[in-house]
Amino acid sequence: MSAGAPEISVVVPVFNEEASLGELHERVSKALEGERWELVLVNDGSADRSEEILRQLAEAHPEVVAVELSRNFGQHPAVLAGFSVARGDYVVTLDADLQNPPEEIPRIVAELRDGHDAVGSVRSRRQDPWLRKQVSGLVNRVTTASLGIGMTDYGCMLRGYSRELTHEIVELAERSAFIPALATMLARNAVEIDVEHVEREEGSSKYSPLRLMRLGFDLITGFSLLPIQMVSLTGVAIAILGVGFAAFLMLRRIIVGPEVEGVFTLFAILFAFIGVLMLAVGIVGEYVGRIYAEVRRRPVYRIREVVAPGRDDPDA
Repeated sequence: MSAGAPEISVVVPVFNEEASLGELHERVSKALEGERWELVLVNDGSADRSEEILRQLAEAHPEVVAVELSRNFGQHPAVLAGFSVARGDYVVTLDADLQNPPEEIPRIVAELRDGHDAVGSVRSRRQDPWLRKQVSGLVNRVTTASLGIGMTDYGCMLRGYSRELTHEIVELAERSAFIPALATMLARNAVEIDVEHVEREEGSSKYSPLRLMRLGFDLITGFSLLPIQMVSLTGVAIAILGVGFAAFLMLRRIIVGPEVEGVFTLFAILFAFIGVLMLAVGIVGEYVGRIYAEVRRRPVYRIREVVAPGRDDPDA
């Protein structure tokens, strides 16, 4: 690295990824050879040897910055913590599992240098289990329809941002800070490119299909009012159907007289209405919970220590 502040910051959230950290640093170093860069590794409360390895990398390599969070906050808060520490004009995010090859970073940086303030990526020939890909695809389609943002792949962490955009994201300090969607909403000149995707060689994914579904629901309710609006419209439709059905039953009683037929049909309709009501209460509760979390203003992340022997001022 040449002297001076880095031009490129690579921010990587780390959670129990001890097996891949050495290779991650080596491949990022080769990919950015000749550039002014730094590697910001954010330890998100790992329970393995990740903290120890990150400290060793920071002490041995001046371009490495190890950020220790006080506990496990989650992937996106960890990235926000990395944003707050990164100094580069261009910030690239990357997962530590190496499923997105670090060799793709120069392509992301090239798009940023061309004037794009947000560079998304689409995993071509995605190497994930079939169920995971189906769930992820469903989440992407529903999210795109809800947010009205033309993104193809919300789950790929290999992305690039201008420094100004990362500062805007950090200053917002939102509890539901799903960074790819938030960045696309704030960006003035965003673009998406295809990137390679390989099978995971070490460890296991932290996102199960159920957790992916929860993430999608969290994303939709965190960035859009569409779910609660759909519930309201459904309630109006059911109310209209209910009035019509009541009129039908009254007319039938006048014409046919008292009868006991259709009891099970009425129960089925009642259970359907109760299901819709429970869904509505759940969605309303989700929004109320978000309001409660925002009112408390608890920090999205808490940095315990920044290990950066290569910096003149580690807190800069």
